Amino acid sequence: MMNGDIWMNKKFFLHKLFIVAPMLIYMVVYLVWFGAVEKTDYSRCTEIHCVFDDMIPFCEFFIVPYLLWFIFVAAGIIYQLFADERRFAELCMVLISGMTIFLIISTIFPNILHLRPDTLPRDNIFSRMVEKLYATDTPTNVMPSIHVYNTLAIMASLLRSKGKIAAMPAVKIPCLILSASIILATMFLKQHSVLDVTAATLMFIVCQGIFGTIFGSDYKRTGYQKSDTITT
Repeated sequence: MMNGDIWMNKKFFLHKLFIVAPMLIYMVVYLVWFGAVEKTDYSRCTEIHCVFDDMIPFCEFFIVPYLLWFIFVAAGIIYQLFADERRFAELCMVLISGMTIFLIISTIFPNILHLRPDTLPRDNIFSRMVEKLYATDTPTNVMPSIHVYNTLAIMASLLRSKGKIAAMPAVKIPCLILSASIILATMFLKQHSVLDVTAATLMFIVCQGIFGTIFGSDYKRTGYQKSDTITT
């Protein structure tokens, strides 16, 4: 590799690091704040429940898409960072705004779910995975559902991405199926109420509408020229 190529690659990745730095800093703030609100006294929490929650059966198999959410969100953010900087910036603003609203709601309106079954109906590997989830994830601060909100934000961003991989049907269709499965999983695992899902969806529509308008629908390259970017 020529010295010029080494310098350009270094410059390219430093540029990407500079762009992603605000999101990384925010995640530290988010985790600290979330850890604080998770220590809320249960007696101060308002129960979230609606009649539709009782109509949805528990299904442990949804633990698979539920856990895949972590990979889906991380992969979506990283992909947009390299594929479409404008959509990446828009996505970060949508994520940050929604997660901040969630933290504010959790702080001033602590809430809780009482939907989890006392005993799981079946004994299998998926049930044991759910038990581990229940043991590590408290049923507090569930509205609006960040699982749902971030899923919608990632999927919407990918659908509008200028990246070639995201436009491929072999990628787009599985991502859509996974997104729908993740949203359903929050309810079938009794991790969230229908109210949480509805609130997250409405919050996403508002935030995406605001930042979609700010960033605009027309693609404008920022930063590097075409020769300095990775085609994805």
